[in-house]
Amino acid sequence: MSATTIDRPINPYDVSQDALYVHDTWREPFAQLRREMPISWRPDSPFGGYWSVVTHELVQETELRHDVFSSRWDLGNITIAEAVNGEGFPNFIAQDPPIHTAQRRVIAPAFSPSQMQKLDVQVKARTKQLLDGLPVGETFDWVERVSIPQTLGMLCILFDMPFEEWRDIKRWSDWASGVSAENLSEEYRAQFLVQMGEMLARFDRELEDRRAKPPTDDLLSRMVHSEAMGHMEPMERIANIALLIVGGNDTTRNSMSALVEAFHKYPQELDRLRADPSLVPNAAQEIIRWQSPVTHMRRTALADTELGGQTIRQGEKIVMWYISANRDERVFADAERFDVGRENARRHLGFGHGIHRCVGARLAESQLATVIGEIAARNIRIVPQGEAGRLPSPFLHGFTSMPVRIEPL
Repeated sequence: MSATTIDRPINPYDVSQDALYVHDTWREPFAQLRREMPISWRPDSPFGGYWSVVTHELVQETELRHDVFSSRWDLGNITIAEAVNGEGFPNFIAQDPPIHTAQRRVIAPAFSPSQMQKLDVQVKARTKQLLDGLPVGETFDWVERVSIPQTLGMLCILFDMPFEEWRDIKRWSDWASGVSAENLSEEYRAQFLVQMGEMLARFDRELEDRRAKPPTDDLLSRMVHSEAMGHMEPMERIANIALLIVGGNDTTRNSMSALVEAFHKYPQELDRLRADPSLVPNAAQEIIRWQSPVTHMRRTALADTELGGQTIRQGEKIVMWYISANRDERVFADAERFDVGRENARRHLGFGHGIHRCVGARLAESQLATVIGEIAARNIRIVPQGEAGRLPSPFLHGFTSMPVRIEPL
């Protein structure tokens, strides 16, 4: 046995397996790990050996020690997979300071309080229009009719692009976020590059259009008119556009779909919101905690170091399982329960923590709170009509389909 692995707590589960998430059986493995080995080593997986960090405290510590635990794309990137489908993917969250700091500063003003006031108006109008158009008493797919168009519609607004292009943007988003052992093939990688090439060609037209015009508030204009992001190489443009479309829709749409499941399992929580609408913003935080739309993020050790009593060697992969940290009973009492009044719901790590905390968190919270508020105000029940389809991925925790029927109360 290697000297680096002697006496390491060995994780009995490969928690990178798609099956845990497709079959919704991830809770007990992570509960056991939190009890018995808050940090553990898995020597073998389709993605190689990796450390699992599963408690709220240790995930926070790993995030805050960004000087030792690196996000750099050239060391392996931010997911359990090495690179992104075999490609370096140099977007700004797959960087360390000072590059990360400079590029994040370009994007962050798009979600400032003044910008959010404008976006909130559009979120409310779009949510009302979507829900007004839903059939009552007929089965339909909540993911297809609500979660996807709501979040991608807002993304089109942020990019100042026609809403009619949402299907293309969704396809590119799905390809860019496709972390799965099933995707570790040359065939998948070749198709991935085709899709990313198509995405780049489409967005390059938009970027050049913005370059020729005075600066505006949309994200693409902010990028081309900045020193930090105005002259990126093609793969860097691909990576940053992919980041914005994945971060801007996948995570919010998966929490939005989880609302149906949460209100079905805990119908009394919807009654509480109807009785007290002031709980709606907190309910938005709670659904992010309860669903954990980003299952994990990964770091790479820049040097030998210690974490949770274990010696981490330089170059080793550390995977922070947000989905487990958000169920940590030491922080969240009765953690499996969806509780719209949970006093510390905001302590969730669904958006990450520290310098890499999600730059668009305010917009995600706004969209979720608005949908929750509309559901509560309409005196309806959203009743599942069969099993939901779950995403085969250890990276994004989400839904591919969710058949439902709306019934008036």
